[in-house]
Amino acid sequence: MERTNTVTQPYWDGIEQDKLLLQHCTACDAYQYYPRSLCAKCHASSLDWAEASGRGVLYSYSVVQRGPSPAFQSIAPYVTAIVELAEGPRMFTNIVDADPADLKVNEPVAVVFREGPEGLKLAYFAPSES
Repeated sequence: MERTNTVTQPYWDGIEQDKLLLQHCTACDAYQYYPRSLCAKCHASSLDWAEASGRGVLYSYSVVQRGPSPAFQSIAPYVTAIVELAEGPRMFTNIVDADPADLKVNEPVAVVFREGPEGLKLAYFAPSES
């Protein structure tokens, strides 16, 4: 299965350059994640791309004890999470470089870029000071 298309390609190009890019609607000034062809807020098609700050807060998380495939089983336990980005959207991701027992909802996190368990470079988040 192909991971990119004309709508998502800029996002993946950013990941390859260690940049978290979000779509930005020039009609209503909203940011959105995940990439799509229309603004989720006002339905305008006037979307451009902007580099995100890479900062956010841990909105919700779960510790996965048993991965769904051999690649993910090899890294279990791991933390899946929803991060609320400073720009507003929420992003499904993983938390790295943290003991799951020490995580707290609303704690600050920052983006880090790493190769995932299936060899794909991804944006993850780690606890940060601010």
